[in-house]
Amino acid sequence: MTKARHNGRRKASALGKSRAERSAHVMKRETLAVVKNLRLMDDTFMSKCLENAPECIELILQIILGKKDLKVIKSQTEYPIKSLQGRGVRFDVFARDSEGKEYDIEIQRAKDGAEPKRARYNSALMDANALKSGEDFEKLHDTYVIFITENDMMGGGKDVYHVNRMIEELDCRAFGDGTHIIYVNGATRSATDVGRLIHDLLCRDAADMYFDVLRKRVNEFKKSEEGRLTMCEAVEEFAEKIAVRREARGKREGRREGRREGEALGKRETMFATAKRLLANGKLMLKEIAECTGLSLAQVKKLQPTVA
Repeated sequence: MTKARHNGRRKASALGKSRAERSAHVMKRETLAVVKNLRLMDDTFMSKCLENAPECIELILQIILGKKDLKVIKSQTEYPIKSLQGRGVRFDVFARDSEGKEYDIEIQRAKDGAEPKRARYNSALMDANALKSGEDFEKLHDTYVIFITENDMMGGGKDVYHVNRMIEELDCRAFGDGTHIIYVNGATRSATDVGRLIHDLLCRDAADMYFDVLRKRVNEFKKSEEGRLTMCEAVEEFAEKIAVRREARGKREGRREGRREGEALGKRETMFATAKRLLANGKLMLKEIAECTGLSLAQVKKLQPTVA
């Protein structure tokens, strides 16, 4: 055996050992149980499943928009958009189709993550860097901000709600600026493609899913060893982030509590010092000193022997 081949095998063995150790550390029974119960509606799982999976994103958009010929040519999960002077955002999923239209897909379980002003802000940032200097506004492509929420945000019992600008004085004629905001009702159980899509997003078992493309992708992360390892690592990383945030929040709360205790102690010391000065002055009755300082009459009486 040549030295190069020997080194190559030794390196491969080391890599295999590292992977085995990593797998044993991360793929614990509790973590695997978490992965088993994850759904596409859960941020961590969704991000991994839709990463490098334009076919899944394409299917989701085709169903929500009712356009079977829609073709996704670019997609990315956890897509960051910076603002030069203000707050940046991170889209759950960003996509661009063959016509240049752009999409922000946000999967939100909590109601406060899908408020109208967030939709407005995301839409604005999609436009912010869309044109080069001197380009005509007509070159702006349509943009879509799509919220898939676990509950019915609008409360109308519909599968999908389309929000577009209208001209009120012209019989609500469409303004036609190319911006679109869509809310998908995650509480729907209708016998439509949207209803079936929501069912799949909420499914914990891929075998129960309607759409083959989504079923195959979910199986990759729940059945294969590589996929389960990837998800276990993601779950552990997410848990660590939460722990760090809680620790930081605990420290902040501790500092606030310390300040409150310090302020209370300082206020108490001031009250007693003021009472002693008034007692030494001898011009006020004990009851009046108690009223002035906020101390009880009993506390003021106890101070009398300490005042020369």
